[in-house]
Amino acid sequence: MRFVRIKFGFSLANAGATMARIAVLGFLLESNRFAPRTHRADFDRRTWLVGQEILSDAASDAPRQGAEIPAFLEEVWSHLHAEVLPVLVAGAEPGGPLGEDVLRTVLGIVRGRLAELGPIDGVYVASHGAMVGVETLDPDGAFLEAVREAVGPHVPVVATLDLHANLSDRMARAANCLIGYRTNPHVDQAQVAREAAIILSRMIKGTKFHMRHLRLPLTPASVTLLTDGSGAYADQVREADRLTDAHGIVANATVLGGFVYSDTPDNGVAVLVTATDRTVAERETARLAGQLWAERHRFTRKLTSIAEAIQAVTAQDGARWILSDAGDNPGGGGLGTSSDLMQALIDAKADDVLYGLYIDADLAAEATSAGIGARFTARFLRSGSDGFGVPFAAEAEVVALSDGCVVGRRGLVAGRRVDLGPTAALRIEGMTVVVASNRKQCADPVYFEHLGLDPRDFRALVVKSRGHFRAGFDEFFTPEQVLEVDTKGLTSPVLSNFVFSGLPRPVYPLDTDAVWSPPDWAIPYLEAMGLLR
Repeated sequence: MRFVRIKFGFSLANAGATMARIAVLGFLLESNRFAPRTHRADFDRRTWLVGQEILSDAASDAPRQGAEIPAFLEEVWSHLHAEVLPVLVAGAEPGGPLGEDVLRTVLGIVRGRLAELGPIDGVYVASHGAMVGVETLDPDGAFLEAVREAVGPHVPVVATLDLHANLSDRMARAANCLIGYRTNPHVDQAQVAREAAIILSRMIKGTKFHMRHLRLPLTPASVTLLTDGSGAYADQVREADRLTDAHGIVANATVLGGFVYSDTPDNGVAVLVTATDRTVAERETARLAGQLWAERHRFTRKLTSIAEAIQAVTAQDGARWILSDAGDNPGGGGLGTSSDLMQALIDAKADDVLYGLYIDADLAAEATSAGIGARFTARFLRSGSDGFGVPFAAEAEVVALSDGCVVGRRGLVAGRRVDLGPTAALRIEGMTVVVASNRKQCADPVYFEHLGLDPRDFRALVVKSRGHFRAGFDEFFTPEQVLEVDTKGLTSPVLSNFVFSGLPRPVYPLDTDAVWSPPDWAIPYLEAMGLLR
């Protein structure tokens, strides 16, 4: 049998003898080495789908899983004669290293179900690519390797990666094509998944591809990896996009920014090019990598100090601002509990400020119990310091409550079901603080709007988000109204705040004397282009 997509549903139809059989899998976690361990329960809270559950979720009006697999399925069923074999999709909120028990469970399910499926013509994997295990340095590589071992050496395997993936040689050996997002904030997941379907189809039909990759000793902070506007990274991502034609000679060109907080030997900005011509793949990989290295000094970004941010918010000039609490981004493994910026705003008696999401299930539960209109003493960091703030208390009024179940409206989570858990809006002095139970970055205005809070009614917003808020709140604030604030936390853009132990030192910008030694095959291309320096 095969599944055929009809609008937003699925129906069964008889499979023809010539149908390609495509296995579909997903395993997504962005790991911050400095954050608390990621457990199975973290996947259960977000996405853990096996077999037909994947198709049912993809067909729903608001899926739990990301955009990749639903878009891949749509492309397959719209244009290809294929039978889809759903295996496993597991995804968790960005967090700390993956527990080894979870990895063993995932690999066991994948090996078992792939063995049961019989002959397979192709595999699609939705991956993040920046996963770290408590013991296993490269779970993404282990996952792709398990897939490869299960299907054999001749079955094409195509995977999509987050723009912040840390490319390992193990990943590159296991897959025939790795395709990264080309937008940051990420809004092209569906597009790259559709490209993956096209490329996989070409492979199944016999087209031969060559994938080349290079990784640089370049580990910038995530705030330097935006793809809008100018910047060394944005420039080369646009060039990769110009090269890419899923139907053409260069089927894909990817520039991965990496995720420095994973702290692994595989960290580093990386380039991959997949082409039907080996020389073209090698030349373009070398060119993109060489240009990135030549422009490495541009991977810097000036942050706004807390004092400067307070001055902007309290100035009597009518200007509106959105402040990024960049050091404490739950979307990069941050805890969502650092309090330095909140305390500074309270001390300055800042007025007309909307702040979120502060992550504290106990505080949200206390506010829920008290009820709307109640006044109580809100205690922040009641269990003690998280290392990025000190416990404090403030008088608060409960102004709104919800169960936290929303559907994303814009940007990263548009159209997806999101569970914030019990959520409360508290008025503290001149601020309205949204407290959620489940750790999420504040990337979508619906996180405020579902509580009856309109961002347009406030002079300033403070969001615990590094960059994805830009795609969610751009209808309210221009890039010139964004202040990236130098705050404390597990995602601080100031890399000297961390003690890295796994990076392949020396790396730029932590080590300004870092040197790139390209492999022999790349040297002639780099020399010919004047990029060997």
